[in-house]
Amino acid sequence: MKKYIHAFLVTLVLFMASCSGSDLYHGNWKATDANGNKFDIEFEAKSFKIKDMDGKTVTHEYTQNSIKIENSVRTYGIHLSDGRVYNIFFPFANDTSKAIIMFENSEPVYTMSRNSYIEYKDLYQLTK
Repeated sequence: MKKYIHAFLVTLVLFMASCSGSDLYHGNWKATDANGNKFDIEFEAKSFKIKDMDGKTVTHEYTQNSIKIENSVRTYGIHLSDGRVYNIFFPFANDTSKAIIMFENSEPVYTMSRNSYIEYKDLYQLTK
């Protein structure tokens, strides 16, 4: 009986942690869209804010709905309260300072960096 209770509690903790989003992408990011426009994005536990260079801020509520780790490359799925689904993709193993937000397995929406504004076309050149 104790095994079942322990398994249930572990599952519950993992479920609750996954709903609030990973600490890996929490915090502030500098982001660039496909047109080269710059944004500041701040991820919190259940929401994120996108601020454009004119100072306009939009807030979205979200839950994390998936985690995929393959060859140390991480992808986190998030589901916005308005129904949209995005992936936050960390393209480089063991480097969490650069990420891409994309529609489910589609074109990038934002290229993000903790330190500077980078465009998608330049992202992979930064590793050379």
